[in-house]
Amino acid sequence: MAFTMHSHSGQFCPGHAKDQLEDIIKHAIGLGYTTMALTEHMPRTSLDDLYPEELDEPEASLAALAPRHAAYLEEAQRLQKLYAPQIALLIGFEGEWLRPAYEALIGELAAHPAIDYFVGSLHHVNGVPIDYDKAYYARAMASVQSPAINGSSASHHHETSNSNSDDVEAQEERMYERYYDQQYEMLVGLRPRVVGHFDLIRLMSVDPGRDVKQWPGVWRRIERNLAFVAEYGGWLECNSSALRKGLAEPYPCRVIAEKWLSLNGKFTLSDDSHGIAQVGTNYARALDFLSSLQVTTLWTFRREPQQQDDGAVDRIKAKLIEVAVPLEQVRAVVSKWQ
Repeated sequence: MAFTMHSHSGQFCPGHAKDQLEDIIKHAIGLGYTTMALTEHMPRTSLDDLYPEELDEPEASLAALAPRHAAYLEEAQRLQKLYAPQIALLIGFEGEWLRPAYEALIGELAAHPAIDYFVGSLHHVNGVPIDYDKAYYARAMASVQSPAINGSSASHHHETSNSNSDDVEAQEERMYERYYDQQYEMLVGLRPRVVGHFDLIRLMSVDPGRDVKQWPGVWRRIERNLAFVAEYGGWLECNSSALRKGLAEPYPCRVIAEKWLSLNGKFTLSDDSHGIAQVGTNYARALDFLSSLQVTTLWTFRREPQQQDDGAVDRIKAKLIEVAVPLEQVRAVVSKWQ
Protein backbone atom coordinates (compact mmCIF):
# COMPACT_ATOMS: atom_id res chain seq x y z
CA MET A 1 0.00 0.00 0.00
CA ALA A 2 1.01 3.62 -0.45
CA PHE A 3 -0.33 6.66 1.35
CA THR A 4 0.22 10.29 2.26
CA MET A 5 -0.76 12.09 5.44
CA HIS A 6 -0.34 15.62 4.07
CA SER A 7 -1.64 17.00 0.75
CA HIS A 8 -3.11 20.09 -0.89
CA SER A 9 -5.04 21.05 -4.03
CA GLY A 10 -5.24 24.09 -6.26
CA GLN A 11 -8.99 24.08 -5.80
CA PHE A 12 -8.70 25.01 -2.14
CA CYS A 13 -5.16 26.36 -2.04
CA PRO A 14 -5.22 28.50 -5.20
CA GLY A 15 -2.19 30.61 -4.38
CA HIS A 16 0.50 28.00 -4.77
CA ALA A 17 -1.10 24.63 -5.57
CA LYS A 18 -2.68 23.22 -8.73
CA ASP A 19 -5.52 20.97 -9.90
CA GLN A 20 -8.97 20.05 -8.68
CA LEU A 21 -9.12 17.95 -5.52
CA GLU A 22 -11.11 15.16 -7.18
CA ASP A 23 -8.59 14.89 -10.01
CA ILE A 24 -5.74 14.59 -7.51
CA ILE A 25 -7.57 11.82 -5.68
CA LYS A 26 -8.21 9.92 -8.92
CA HIS A 27 -4.53 10.22 -9.80
CA ALA A 28 -3.55 8.89 -6.36
CA ILE A 29 -5.86 5.92 -6.85
CA GLY A 30 -4.20 5.24 -10.19
CA LEU A 31 -0.80 5.18 -8.50
CA GLY A 32 -1.98 2.63 -5.98
CA TYR A 33 -2.60 4.83 -2.96
CA THR A 34 -4.90 3.15 -0.47
CA THR A 35 -5.02 5.99 2.07
CA MET A 36 -4.81 9.72 1.42
CA ALA A 37 -5.17 12.50 3.94
CA LEU A 38 -6.61 15.76 2.66
CA THR A 39 -5.03 18.58 4.64
CA GLU A 40 -5.74 21.93 3.03
CA HIS A 41 -4.32 25.04 4.69
CA MET A 42 -6.55 26.47 7.39
CA PRO A 43 -8.01 29.98 6.97
CA ARG A 44 -6.04 32.92 8.33
CA THR A 45 -7.71 35.81 10.11
CA SER A 46 -5.57 38.92 9.64
CA LEU A 47 -4.60 41.07 6.67
CA ASP A 48 -1.04 40.93 7.99
CA ASP A 49 -1.02 37.17 7.34
CA LEU A 50 -1.73 37.34 3.61
CA TYR A 51 0.85 36.32 1.03
CA PRO A 52 1.96 38.55 -1.88
CA GLU A 53 -0.38 36.91 -4.40
CA GLU A 54 -3.31 37.76 -2.10
CA LEU A 55 -2.50 41.45 -1.72
CA ASP A 56 -4.03 42.86 -4.93
CA GLU A 57 -7.39 42.85 -3.15
CA PRO A 58 -6.47 42.04 0.44
CA GLU A 59 -9.88 42.46 2.05
CA ALA A 60 -11.50 40.22 -0.55
CA SER A 61 -8.70 37.67 -0.24
CA LEU A 62 -9.10 37.49 3.51
CA ALA A 63 -12.88 37.32 3.34
CA ALA A 64 -12.67 34.34 0.97
CA LEU A 65 -10.62 32.12 3.28
CA ALA A 66 -13.25 30.94 5.77
CA PRO A 67 -15.93 30.20 3.11
CA ARG A 68 -13.28 28.34 1.09
CA HIS A 69 -12.52 26.16 4.10
CA ALA A 70 -16.22 25.41 4.55
CA ALA A 71 -16.51 24.51 0.86
CA TYR A 72 -13.45 22.27 1.21
CA LEU A 73 -15.03 20.32 4.07
CA GLU A 74 -18.23 19.85 2.08
CA GLU A 75 -16.38 18.63 -1.01
CA ALA A 76 -14.01 16.43 0.98
CA GLN A 77 -16.95 14.63 2.60
CA ARG A 78 -18.58 14.09 -0.79
CA LEU A 79 -15.38 12.64 -2.21
CA GLN A 80 -14.77 10.54 0.89
CA LYS A 81 -18.07 8.76 0.32
CA LEU A 82 -17.79 8.61 -3.46
CA TYR A 83 -14.35 7.00 -3.55
CA ALA A 84 -14.64 4.88 -0.41
CA PRO A 85 -14.54 1.61 -2.41
CA GLN A 86 -11.18 2.63 -3.92
CA ILE A 87 -9.32 4.71 -1.32
CA ALA A 88 -9.63 5.66 2.33
CA LEU A 89 -9.75 9.44 2.53
CA LEU A 90 -8.91 11.12 5.82
CA ILE A 91 -10.12 14.69 6.19
CA GLY A 92 -7.98 17.21 8.00
CA PHE A 93 -6.22 20.52 7.59
CA GLU A 94 -2.80 22.00 8.09
CA GLY A 95 -2.72 24.15 11.20
CA GLU A 96 -0.94 27.48 10.79
CA TRP A 97 0.70 28.62 14.04
CA LEU A 98 1.41 32.20 13.03
CA ARG A 99 1.13 33.28 16.66
CA PRO A 100 -0.37 31.86 19.87
CA ALA A 101 -3.66 33.63 19.19
CA TYR A 102 -4.32 31.03 16.46
CA GLU A 103 -4.61 28.27 19.06
CA ALA A 104 -8.31 28.90 19.66
CA LEU A 105 -9.16 28.93 15.95
CA ILE A 106 -7.25 25.70 15.31
CA GLY A 107 -9.12 24.07 18.18
CA GLU A 108 -12.43 25.29 16.80
CA LEU A 109 -11.65 23.98 13.31
CA ALA A 110 -10.43 20.65 14.69
CA ALA A 111 -13.69 20.14 16.58
CA HIS A 112 -15.71 19.83 13.36
CA PRO A 113 -17.12 16.28 13.18
CA ALA A 114 -15.71 15.73 9.69
CA ILE A 115 -12.13 16.45 10.79
CA ASP A 116 -10.10 13.35 11.55
CA TYR A 117 -6.90 15.15 12.57
CA PHE A 118 -4.76 18.12 11.64
CA VAL A 119 -1.11 18.54 10.80
CA GLY A 120 0.66 20.83 13.26
CA SER A 121 3.01 23.05 11.28
CA LEU A 122 5.09 26.16 11.61
CA HIS A 123 5.76 28.19 8.44
CA HIS A 124 6.71 31.44 10.19
CA VAL A 125 9.14 32.98 12.63
CA ASN A 126 7.73 35.99 14.46
CA GLY A 127 4.80 35.89 12.04
CA VAL A 128 7.10 36.14 8.99
CA PRO A 129 7.06 33.35 6.36
CA ILE A 130 10.27 31.31 6.27
CA ASP A 131 9.56 29.15 3.22
CA TYR A 132 8.00 31.60 0.74
CA ASP A 133 11.13 33.14 -0.79
CA LYS A 134 14.56 34.44 0.15
CA ALA A 135 13.28 37.96 0.75
CA TYR A 136 10.76 36.85 3.35
CA TYR A 137 13.33 34.53 4.90
CA ALA A 138 15.64 37.55 5.30
CA ARG A 139 12.79 39.52 6.90
CA ALA A 140 12.19 36.70 9.34
CA MET A 141 15.85 36.64 10.24
CA ALA A 142 15.86 40.42 10.67
CA SER A 143 12.87 40.20 13.00
CA VAL A 144 14.79 37.94 15.34
CA GLN A 145 17.72 40.35 15.58
CA SER A 146 15.54 43.33 16.43
CA PRO A 147 14.31 43.49 20.03
CA ALA A 148 11.62 45.93 18.90
CA ILE A 149 9.65 43.11 17.28
CA ASN A 150 10.95 40.20 19.29
CA GLY A 151 7.98 37.90 19.69
CA SER A 152 5.27 36.03 17.92
CA SER A 153 3.12 39.05 17.11
CA ALA A 154 5.43 40.69 14.57
CA SER A 155 3.76 41.42 11.23
CA HIS A 156 5.50 39.87 8.24
CA HIS A 157 4.97 43.11 6.31
CA HIS A 158 7.16 44.98 8.77
CA GLU A 159 10.62 45.68 7.45
CA THR A 160 13.64 46.13 9.65
CA SER A 161 17.38 46.21 9.21
CA ASN A 162 19.87 43.59 10.34
CA SER A 163 22.67 44.34 12.70
CA ASN A 164 25.68 44.81 10.47
CA SER A 165 27.92 43.45 13.21
CA ASP A 166 26.35 39.98 13.07
CA ASP A 167 27.43 37.45 10.49
CA VAL A 168 24.78 35.43 8.71
CA GLU A 169 25.54 32.22 10.58
CA ALA A 170 25.05 33.90 13.96
CA GLN A 171 21.80 35.44 12.72
CA GLU A 172 20.57 32.09 11.48
CA GLU A 173 21.48 30.43 14.75
CA ARG A 174 19.25 32.88 16.60
CA MET A 175 16.45 32.38 14.07
CA TYR A 176 16.66 28.58 14.41
CA GLU A 177 16.40 29.00 18.17
CA ARG A 178 13.34 31.19 17.77
CA TYR A 179 11.79 28.75 15.28
CA TYR A 180 12.11 25.82 17.66
CA ASP A 181 10.85 27.89 20.59
CA GLN A 182 7.76 28.88 18.63
CA GLN A 183 7.37 25.31 17.41
CA TYR A 184 7.38 24.25 21.07
CA GLU A 185 4.60 26.77 21.77
CA MET A 186 2.61 25.14 18.98
CA LEU A 187 3.29 21.62 20.25
CA VAL A 188 2.30 22.44 23.82
CA GLY A 189 -0.79 24.36 22.73
CA LEU A 190 -2.08 21.86 20.17
CA ARG A 191 -0.45 18.43 20.68
CA PRO A 192 -0.95 17.58 17.00
CA ARG A 193 -1.12 13.90 16.15
CA VAL A 194 1.09 14.58 13.10
CA VAL A 195 3.87 17.17 13.22
CA GLY A 196 4.54 18.67 9.79
CA HIS A 197 7.98 19.19 8.22
CA PHE A 198 9.69 19.38 11.61
CA ASP A 199 12.79 21.25 10.38
CA LEU A 200 11.28 23.41 7.64
CA ILE A 201 13.51 26.23 8.89
CA ARG A 202 16.45 24.80 6.93
CA LEU A 203 14.79 25.12 3.51
CA MET A 204 16.18 28.56 2.66
CA SER A 205 19.16 28.53 4.97
CA VAL A 206 22.55 29.53 3.60
CA ASP A 207 23.60 25.99 4.59
CA PRO A 208 20.60 23.63 4.60
CA GLY A 209 22.84 20.63 5.24
CA ARG A 210 24.42 22.12 8.35
CA ASP A 211 24.80 19.77 11.31
CA VAL A 212 22.56 21.53 13.82
CA LYS A 213 24.29 19.72 16.67
CA GLN A 214 27.04 22.30 16.21
CA TRP A 215 24.64 24.88 17.64
CA PRO A 216 24.13 23.74 21.26
CA GLY A 217 21.20 26.08 21.91
CA VAL A 218 19.41 24.93 18.77
CA TRP A 219 20.06 21.27 19.46
CA ARG A 220 18.76 21.52 23.05
CA ARG A 221 15.54 22.98 21.69
CA ILE A 222 15.23 20.23 19.09
CA GLU A 223 15.74 17.56 21.75
CA ARG A 224 13.15 19.23 23.98
CA ASN A 225 10.57 19.38 21.19
CA LEU A 226 11.14 15.80 20.10
CA ALA A 227 10.90 14.55 23.67
CA PHE A 228 7.60 16.37 24.13
CA VAL A 229 6.08 14.90 20.94
CA ALA A 230 7.25 11.42 21.95
CA GLU A 231 5.77 11.89 25.41
CA TYR A 232 2.26 12.68 24.21
CA GLY A 233 2.40 10.11 21.40
CA GLY A 234 2.53 12.30 18.30
CA TRP A 235 4.11 11.27 15.02
CA LEU A 236 6.63 13.00 12.79
CA GLU A 237 6.08 12.85 9.07
CA CYS A 238 8.90 11.90 6.76
CA ASN A 239 8.06 14.61 4.27
CA SER A 240 9.45 14.06 0.79
CA SER A 241 8.73 17.62 -0.40
CA ALA A 242 12.16 18.70 0.85
CA LEU A 243 13.69 16.57 -1.90
CA ARG A 244 11.74 18.16 -4.74
CA LYS A 245 12.72 21.56 -3.35
CA GLY A 246 16.40 20.72 -3.72
CA LEU A 247 17.40 19.54 -0.24
CA ALA A 248 19.51 16.42 0.13
CA GLU A 249 17.33 14.84 2.81
CA PRO A 250 13.61 14.80 3.59
CA TYR A 251 12.14 16.59 6.58
CA PRO A 252 13.40 15.89 9.18
CA CYS A 253 17.11 15.58 8.37
CA ARG A 254 19.21 12.62 9.49
CA VAL A 255 20.47 13.86 12.85
CA ILE A 256 16.96 14.83 13.92
CA ALA A 257 15.49 11.58 12.59
CA GLU A 258 18.11 9.61 14.51
CA LYS A 259 17.25 11.40 17.73
CA TRP A 260 13.54 10.83 17.11
CA LEU A 261 14.09 7.12 16.63
CA SER A 262 16.17 6.94 19.80
CA LEU A 263 13.02 8.10 21.61
CA ASN A 264 11.04 5.27 19.98
CA GLY A 265 9.26 7.88 17.88
CA LYS A 266 7.00 6.82 15.03
CA PHE A 267 7.21 8.06 11.46
CA THR A 268 4.36 8.53 9.04
CA LEU A 269 4.87 9.37 5.35
CA SER A 270 3.85 12.46 3.40
CA ASP A 271 4.41 13.83 -0.08
CA ASP A 272 3.02 17.26 0.90
CA SER A 273 1.79 17.38 -2.68
CA HIS A 274 0.36 20.58 -4.12
CA GLY A 275 -1.10 19.06 -7.27
CA ILE A 276 -1.15 15.96 -9.45
CA ALA A 277 2.48 16.28 -10.53
CA GLN A 278 3.70 16.08 -6.93
CA VAL A 279 1.72 13.08 -5.69
CA GLY A 280 4.27 10.55 -4.49
CA THR A 281 7.19 12.63 -5.75
CA ASN A 282 10.54 11.33 -4.46
CA TYR A 283 8.95 8.59 -2.39
CA ALA A 284 11.61 6.13 -3.52
CA ARG A 285 14.34 8.40 -2.18
CA ALA A 286 12.41 9.02 1.04
CA LEU A 287 12.03 5.28 1.59
CA ASP A 288 15.74 4.73 0.95
CA PHE A 289 16.47 7.42 3.53
CA LEU A 290 14.23 5.72 6.09
CA SER A 291 15.73 2.31 5.33
CA SER A 292 19.22 3.73 5.94
CA LEU A 293 17.96 4.62 9.43
CA GLN A 294 16.73 1.03 9.93
CA VAL A 295 13.11 2.14 9.85
CA THR A 296 10.96 -0.85 8.91
CA THR A 297 7.49 0.37 9.88
CA LEU A 298 5.48 3.45 8.96
CA TRP A 299 2.21 4.53 10.51
CA THR A 300 -1.12 5.74 9.22
CA PHE A 301 -4.71 5.91 10.45
CA ARG A 302 -7.79 3.87 9.73
CA ARG A 303 -11.04 5.69 10.46
CA GLU A 304 -14.00 3.90 11.98
CA PRO A 305 -17.25 5.90 11.71
CA GLN A 306 -19.17 6.06 14.96
CA GLN A 307 -22.95 5.73 14.94
CA GLN A 308 -25.21 7.82 17.14
CA ASP A 309 -28.34 6.50 18.80
CA ASP A 310 -30.43 7.82 15.91
CA GLY A 311 -28.21 6.02 13.40
CA ALA A 312 -26.47 9.14 12.11
CA VAL A 313 -22.76 8.85 11.39
CA ASP A 314 -22.04 12.35 10.07
CA ARG A 315 -22.50 14.32 13.31
CA ILE A 316 -19.95 12.51 15.43
CA LYS A 317 -16.24 12.12 14.86
CA ALA A 318 -14.88 8.87 13.49
CA LYS A 319 -12.52 6.89 15.69
CA LEU A 320 -8.95 6.79 14.42
CA ILE A 321 -7.06 3.52 14.69
CA GLU A 322 -3.27 3.58 14.40
CA VAL A 323 -2.13 1.20 11.66
CA ALA A 324 1.41 -0.12 11.24
CA VAL A 325 2.50 -0.45 7.60
CA PRO A 326 5.66 -2.37 6.71
CA LEU A 327 7.92 -0.02 4.79
CA GLU A 328 8.50 -2.70 2.18
CA GLN A 329 4.78 -2.79 1.40
CA VAL A 330 4.99 0.88 0.49
CA ARG A 331 8.13 0.29 -1.53
CA ALA A 332 6.42 -2.50 -3.49
CA VAL A 333 3.89 0.02 -4.78
CA VAL A 334 6.35 2.87 -5.31
CA SER A 335 8.70 0.65 -7.31
CA LYS A 336 6.02 0.29 -9.98
CA TRP A 337 6.09 4.03 -10.66
CA GLN A 338 9.61 3.99 -12.06
